[in-house]
Amino acid sequence: MSPGALERIISRPGSGAKERCDLCGADLPEQHRHLLDTRAGSVMCTCRPCSLLFTRDAASRGHYRLVPERRVRLGEVDTTTLGVPVGLAFFVPHEDGSVTASYPSPAGATQWDISLEAWRQVRERCPELGSLESEVEALLVNSVRGRTHRWIVPVDDCYRLVAVVRREWRGLSGGNRVWPEIDRFFDELTEHR
Repeated sequence: MSPGALERIISRPGSGAKERCDLCGADLPEQHRHLLDTRAGSVMCTCRPCSLLFTRDAASRGHYRLVPERRVRLGEVDTTTLGVPVGLAFFVPHEDGSVTASYPSPAGATQWDISLEAWRQVRERCPELGSLESEVEALLVNSVRGRTHRWIVPVDDCYRLVAVVRREWRGLSGGNRVWPEIDRFFDELTEHR
């Protein structure tokens, strides 16, 4: 995310701070689009007029990608072969064919690379994963405490979840605030194709 975009998300509840477009500086409504700057690896908040400039690849100069709004609830996706040590993670495919896994932590998103063969096997068992747009969509998984959430989501949803964990985590195990907030995050996800 842009320098401060994650901090704005973390401090948003009750802060009264108005978000601004990272391109033109216009005030933003709570619901707005995002761009991924693939060179900087950051997500930028955009107003509607600025986001419309990036609906075609020509305007992006090869490194700005409009983050899609698609959310798809998936059935069972067995991610055990991916070597994920935690039950709350997201997987982002990249242009070069690699896949990065991340999990939200009190320090932000912790990342590691996934075996391409393991990802291929998971994708074969769940063909919908073949439709993920590289860099801007992710497989989001939550199997913590018996949950069975499997979603294709825009990457900005993943960063919102990272912000929830950073904002609410207390102590070594998260405390009693983070888990209800994570449940609320998943309860509020709605399909949008």
